[in-house]
Amino acid sequence: MTAGIRVQENVALAPLTTLQVGGAARFFVEAKTEQDIFAALSFAEKRGVPIFVLGGGSNLLVSDAGFSGLVLKIGLRGIAFAKDKNEILLTAQAGEDWDSIVSLSVNKNLAGVECLSGIPGSVGATPVQNVGAYGQEVSETISSVRVLDCETKETANLTNAECGFAYRTSIFNSTHKNKFIVLNVTFRLKPNGQPLLRYADLQRFFAEKKVEQPSLSEVRQAVLQIRAAKSMVICDEDENRRSAGSFFKNTIVDLEKFAAIEAKARRLSLIDDKQNIPHFPTASDDRVKIPAAWLIEKSGFCKGYICGRVGISSNHTLAVINRGGATSNEVVEFVRQIQTQVKNIFDVELQPEPIWLGFE
Repeated sequence: MTAGIRVQENVALAPLTTLQVGGAARFFVEAKTEQDIFAALSFAEKRGVPIFVLGGGSNLLVSDAGFSGLVLKIGLRGIAFAKDKNEILLTAQAGEDWDSIVSLSVNKNLAGVECLSGIPGSVGATPVQNVGAYGQEVSETISSVRVLDCETKETANLTNAECGFAYRTSIFNSTHKNKFIVLNVTFRLKPNGQPLLRYADLQRFFAEKKVEQPSLSEVRQAVLQIRAAKSMVICDEDENRRSAGSFFKNTIVDLEKFAAIEAKARRLSLIDDKQNIPHFPTASDDRVKIPAAWLIEKSGFCKGYICGRVGISSNHTLAVINRGGATSNEVVEFVRQIQTQVKNIFDVELQPEPIWLGFE
């Protein structure tokens, strides 16, 4: 015990991640209170080692060498509700399971996060990556994020605007990376609100069932069903289960670049003269989003592609999987292979979604 916390040494990190690769943490602390977090920061400073904050381990690639600093697993728990005019504020501590929060919200008929069902990980990780799926992002409902400033050792409540949310981005993983530790998140939800049906897969799902106005619960179940079909819900019996979810971000390009990519695709007969590359609008009128899955598939990496002990999920092109016994280096080599091929064909740099730990 050190200052009231239990500091473990040489703790294997692979079992704490969904990809299940990588080495050990030199030091490891599970913080169940904010005081534990302060004590862990003090320990790391005295030892002169860096800190990495671990949530659910679902969006993480750990190097085979592991991490030479302190891995701090956030175990803060607690949920509270408050009313603000016609909306409900749900505050969840950072260590709460994310999907349990979605389930609770839907059961209470609170709209705002229903399309984010089935995403593994903890609440504290959601604002960091601005987690999104099926046409919804957490930034649309986050009211504030309570954080600990690792430099000043003070806590603060950051507004939605102060978090700097963008596609899969926030200040927590960009301009202020490693500065803050998320303590809790407050979500602004709508009682008896209508579910969000922006995403084509969901629209098709309910069109086939001839359901015009599905309930929040029906949308949650539909998302879970669609995710399960893509091996995006963790299941011990699924051969694709060892992954970090979608490994690559969708590509955002300006209209000139998009036209060049589409022209190249036609020259290579990847699409004909009557077809267009699949794409979606962004917040900016002069930029569009191209599905990374399309770029990967057209570069020769189909679902079920195998490369030794790693490969691509048989149900989801974006999921790089550990087929069993893979090393982190094998995952990295395979990822580089995909990136190189997409770059050579489309002149596009695919950006990984997971955090890479221990590769410095």
